[in-house]
Amino acid sequence: MAVDPDKAVLDAFARQGPEGPLVMLNLLRFTPDGRPSYEEYSRRAAVFLSRYGGELLYAGDGAAPLVAGEGQAWDAVLLVRYPDREAFCGMVADPEYQRITALRTRALSEAVLQPTAPWTSRPGARPS
Repeated sequence: MAVDPDKAVLDAFARQGPEGPLVMLNLLRFTPDGRPSYEEYSRRAAVFLSRYGGELLYAGDGAAPLVAGEGQAWDAVLLVRYPDREAFCGMVADPEYQRITALRTRALSEAVLQPTAPWTSRPGARPS
């Protein structure tokens, strides 16, 4: 399973709507010795989050899932807010940021990076 988005996926993401803020859901499964590498990546990535207007909303360890299929438990969950798609794409394209991504790649055996948009950004949508 891929742990980093490829260029074609990022290009398509940049062209999609809606505009405005988004929250990126990160589901992470670490390699056996990957947590220290991910912690170092996180420490270094904080500089880039700040530079591009991102904000770590939540980071926590995964617990036993209450509803999930076999193999759907995750080691960690992060929620990161970005002001818009352009900010996220700018961050991941930043050459300085790209120099630290090997720490993340090395740390993970599997990952989900799921962009989300607030329900209020869609006409007629209401949270239940």
